[in-house]
Amino acid sequence: MDKNFIIGLVLIMLMLIGYQILVPKPVEPTPVEQTQTSTPKATATLSAPTDSSDIASQISDTVASITPQDLVIETQDTRVVFTNKGGVLKEVLLKKYKTFDQKPLYLISENHNNFQIDFPTPTGDVKLTNAYFSTDSKDKQLSEKDSAVITYKTTLKNNQVVEQTYVVRGSGYVIDYSIKSNGTVPGDKSAVINWKNDLLQLENDMHKNREVVTINYYTDELLSLPTSPASNEAEKTADPVKWFTIKHKYFLAGLISEKHPFNNVALSADVNPNDSVIVKTMGVSAGIPMAAIQKGEANMQFFLGPNDYHLVDKVKAENFDQNVYLGYAFLKPINKFFLVPLFNFLEKFVSNYGLLIILLVLFVKTLLTPLTYKSYISMAKMKLLAPELEQIRNQNPDDMAKQQQDQMKLYQQVGVSPLSGCIPVLATMPILFSLFFLFPNLIELRQQSFLWAPDLSTYDSFIKLPFTVPFGVGNHISLFTVLMTASSIGYAYYNNQITPTQPGPVNMKVLGYIMPLMFMFVLNSFPAGLTFYYFVSNIVTIAQQLLIKRFVNEDKIRAILDENRRKNANGEKKQTKFQKYLEKSLQAAEEAKKKQAELEKRAKKK
Repeated sequence: MDKNFIIGLVLIMLMLIGYQILVPKPVEPTPVEQTQTSTPKATATLSAPTDSSDIASQISDTVASITPQDLVIETQDTRVVFTNKGGVLKEVLLKKYKTFDQKPLYLISENHNNFQIDFPTPTGDVKLTNAYFSTDSKDKQLSEKDSAVITYKTTLKNNQVVEQTYVVRGSGYVIDYSIKSNGTVPGDKSAVINWKNDLLQLENDMHKNREVVTINYYTDELLSLPTSPASNEAEKTADPVKWFTIKHKYFLAGLISEKHPFNNVALSADVNPNDSVIVKTMGVSAGIPMAAIQKGEANMQFFLGPNDYHLVDKVKAENFDQNVYLGYAFLKPINKFFLVPLFNFLEKFVSNYGLLIILLVLFVKTLLTPLTYKSYISMAKMKLLAPELEQIRNQNPDDMAKQQQDQMKLYQQVGVSPLSGCIPVLATMPILFSLFFLFPNLIELRQQSFLWAPDLSTYDSFIKLPFTVPFGVGNHISLFTVLMTASSIGYAYYNNQITPTQPGPVNMKVLGYIMPLMFMFVLNSFPAGLTFYYFVSNIVTIAQQLLIKRFVNEDKIRAILDENRRKNANGEKKQTKFQKYLEKSLQAAEEAKKKQAELEKRAKKK
């Protein structure tokens, strides 16, 4: 493997190592004490704290006598259940998705969700979730273009009326929500939303789920609650929050309030590592200004659906699309404006996502063919210069400075830049990095099978191990990762046959075989779609170079090098910027050598 390709691999490896370092390490959890009469955490459910004396004193007798009643709205995409107890969302079923074990996917589930509002009144706060609301709305099945308006009302003491309104559309995952009141509470107070949501296991790898679930919130920038698979986390912000989302790996449950942002927001994530049902319990506490509620301006939106870039990008909230992580700032444009549109364009013609990935590789590799060709020509030139480079090393085996100086002279004579092969390789690095971040966040790959892999959005567990290997390897062997490694080693072997040995303390050819093995451990638990892409990419790259080799005449390249040598010797050829740089470097080296010789000569005379 040539030096330039190694540089690229080292850069990727450094990025992966940096990622591992930056991700918070798991903290040993505090044991959960349980008595014989307590409910185990795995089956525990959320419930709103009830203060019967508070409710009885603040809510009118008429409304308090209403019995619990559910209201069901069916849309093309969801089944939404409301309850008159608190006038809140009770359940949200996403009809087009299933859990990893093919069960119905509830983003909000009864007994695992608590949406509570502490509502200020002139005589004290009321927990609206414990109050009963009345409504005239009925169960409804919506067609794609229909919508339903559900209004819940309750009357508190002092004739203070609270009204909550929901607008559910026949398709999509946005539900409009507003709350208003005729009260006279000081406008500087806030009604406080307390939302607790048990995140049920939707994907196959519980540990990986606990690493990635979080709460995103947007002030003037996107922020996230730190994630840890084994420890609890909490965070507060005094900055106004325009929206927040409780984020699964591929799904979101969020609330948006741009006109009157939330205040005094507090976030929490509680985890019991021994729980086999609940990934984490996420909590958000957020204030809604009473001034907005009393003016009828507290208008919000729920987003309860898949974290699909094309869906979240259409949500009318500032930078809501950032819920789909597309990589670092310098990589995001590549994913946003090139790879994601290309992926979705190919989706229109290909329904099998394994074949789609192959087409994606072919398109990207075809686009990068000029760079691949340039890199190959550079390697061919270096191969032809190998005997002369070896002769230079043999002439001064113990003088590295002299070797480098003579090598620079040779490069100047034949008009070759040793960096010309590095630049094309580095130019492809942003795409490799972008794919590294894109594939783990593509919901399109979720539960899409190909060959032996049942789900391209997670690893293919071709062999189950009776033990767990640390450092993210897991208790399985991914066959796509093994194939990727084998193809990388094959590519290294092929390159080593056409690349001269580079001087230095490290044998770069040997390193070319070691690096793929290191990547095998790093990527073993990454999505099968990603490792399959890298495998196909390696195969196509080898095929490209074999094809290019058939059209490259080494005798013509040798003739070009000899012609450059002749022209440079006669001063006929105009120097390139690199050659000018080499000439200045050589002159500086010669001057430094002369000065050093003079100093040594004077020292001897003394």
